[in-house]
Amino acid sequence: MTNTKSKSIFVDPPYRDYYEDRLFDRSNPVLNRDGTLAPFIRLRDSLESQDIPVHTADLLPQQASQEQVNDYCSLGVLDNYERLIAREDVRLRAFMIFEPPVVAPHLYRALPKLAAAFDRVYVHNVIGDGYSLQGVDRTKLRQLFWPQPYRGVIEQHWGNEARLNRIVVINGNHRPRGRKGELYSRRIEAMVELSRLDAVDLYGMGWNKWWSHRSMWLPYWLNRSTLMSIYHGSCASKYEVLSRYRFCLCFENMQMTSYVTEKIFDCLYAGTIPLYLGAPDISSLIPEEAYIDCRKFSSWEEMWLEISRLSDSQANKIRDAGRAYLNSEEFLKYYDAMPHVVDAEVGTNN
Repeated sequence: MTNTKSKSIFVDPPYRDYYEDRLFDRSNPVLNRDGTLAPFIRLRDSLESQDIPVHTADLLPQQASQEQVNDYCSLGVLDNYERLIAREDVRLRAFMIFEPPVVAPHLYRALPKLAAAFDRVYVHNVIGDGYSLQGVDRTKLRQLFWPQPYRGVIEQHWGNEARLNRIVVINGNHRPRGRKGELYSRRIEAMVELSRLDAVDLYGMGWNKWWSHRSMWLPYWLNRSTLMSIYHGSCASKYEVLSRYRFCLCFENMQMTSYVTEKIFDCLYAGTIPLYLGAPDISSLIPEEAYIDCRKFSSWEEMWLEISRLSDSQANKIRDAGRAYLNSEEFLKYYDAMPHVVDAEVGTNN
C-alpha cells in the first residue's frame, strides 16, 4: 500500500498586511479594493476544490511533519525562505518578483540565491533587461505575467458615456530607489506640461505630503506647486475615477522589457484610453489598437493636440479594441497567471 502524504500550499504575500489569510479575503474593502485579490482568491478556490489547502505563509506549521508536504511560494518576501531550506517537509517552489529594479533593487541582488533555492523564479523578462544575470541559473527563470482580476470589461464603468475630454493620472507619490530606466520623473514632466494646457487631473495618495520620505527628491520639489494645482486627492475606486475620463496617462514605474503592470488593464476594464509608456515591447503583449503609444509624439503638447481632437468614433474604436482583447485567448496569460504558476511549479503531484 502506497503511503501518500497530504499536501498544503503556503503563499508568502508581498506585505504582512495580507497575513492570516487576508490575501484571500474578498470581504476586505481595503486590501481587496477594486477586486485586486481576485487572482489569489480564484487560485485558492480552485485548489481547495481539489482538497489542497491554501494559506498565507505565516500559518505554515513551525514543526516539520512526516505526513505532510508543504509547497512554499513567495510573492516577493525575502525574510522567510532561507530558514525553510533545510526542512524536508517544505519545497521551495516559486518566487515571483513583481516589482522592477527601480522599486526593489534588493530582490534583483538576491536573484542568484533565489534561483539556487527555488524551483523557478518568475521575472518580467528572462533576458536580463534592467537587471544583471551574473551568477544566476538562467534555467530557473520564467516570464512573469501580472495577474489580472477580471475577464472582460466592467460594464458599469466601461459603459459610462459622460466622460471628460481630459487626461487623468492615478498614481501614488513615490520616488525611485534606482535611476536607470525610471519613469517617475517622466510622469511628473508629462503632468507639468499637460497642466499648462489645462488637460490633466491627478489622483493618488501622498502628493500633498511634502514631509514624507517619498517626496524627498528633486523632481517633486521643483514641480510641487504645479502638481498641487491639478491634485484632487486619493480615490476609493480607480475604476470609478477612470470611468469619468476619456484618457489616462498610463506610465509604468520603469522602462523594461515585458514589464507590464495593472495600470493599462485598469484602463481597459473601465473603457478609458491608455496613453502608454513603459515596456518597449508592449505591442507584442497587448494589441497596439487598444492604446496610444506615447513614444510616437515629440512632445506632450503634440500628443494632447492629436488626442483631444479624436472623434467619438475614433475613440470608441480604441476602446472596442481593448474590450476585444480582454475577451481574447491572448489575455489569458494575465488572467490565469497565478494558476499557471501553480500548475507549472506546484500542481497536484507529490
